[in-house]
Amino acid sequence: MSFDFLMTDHPGWRTIHGRQVRLLTADTGASWLVEVNGRDLSWTTLSGDCPLTASEVFRLPGSPQPGTTLLDVNLAQLGRVVRLSNPSLWDALATAIGRQVIRAGQARKLYREFCDRFGVVVARFDETDIHSFPSPERVLTLSDGDFTECGMAFKRRPLRRAAEAYLAHGHHWLGVAPSVLVKELQTVPGIGPWSAGAAVADWSHDWALYPYGDLAVRTWARRADPSADWPPDEPAFAAHWRRVAGEQLGTYTLLTLAFGCREVGAV
Repeated sequence: MSFDFLMTDHPGWRTIHGRQVRLLTADTGASWLVEVNGRDLSWTTLSGDCPLTASEVFRLPGSPQPGTTLLDVNLAQLGRVVRLSNPSLWDALATAIGRQVIRAGQARKLYREFCDRFGVVVARFDETDIHSFPSPERVLTLSDGDFTECGMAFKRRPLRRAAEAYLAHGHHWLGVAPSVLVKELQTVPGIGPWSAGAAVADWSHDWALYPYGDLAVRTWARRADPSADWPPDEPAFAAHWRRVAGEQLGTYTLLTLAFGCREVGAV
């Protein structure tokens, strides 16, 4: 699959000897190793016999017309944006928990270290072992000291609760509509609206479910169009964003996050 811009915001993306790669593992047990080749993606099936269908191209429909907002102009300039959806709901949920309260760069570092310490080696790339995120069963075997030693002490309780809930309800969750899943995940202690929405968007690719009033969308919308009168608080911004995006709510949200990834880099 070719693209103009690839989102590498998920902490599973790694740069190994100058090459970008990511391990994808599905809840079904299938796994793939994805590699960036210029402006193309290629992948190797590691387990399972189903093809990789986790990527999708996002772009604004049509070309900017006279009078188009600066937001539309900047988002259109991204061209064909590709983001890999997460085929593992467990990984998506754990990733969202890891991102709570802390900066994206720190969350990425902690995710990778947690994988390297406690995850299973699934692939090897340029003599580098690539680990999956620890399974919910594995998370529940870890001691308090295990979490502390890799800087995850403050994520210990929500990750354990999420692992218990996933083992109890995961099969059911995989079969419900994404909009329903956002609500059901919030019954798990430690998982609020942001974590639930971010996890389900990552897993389902329905970016209308992402908490689009959050700081990331507000920040990059203002950066993409500083001349616009963006509301300062989250609820007012979210209502305004729905009006701006209209029927393209998910596309505008994803592309605005992509604009931010391009500005700061993610891998």
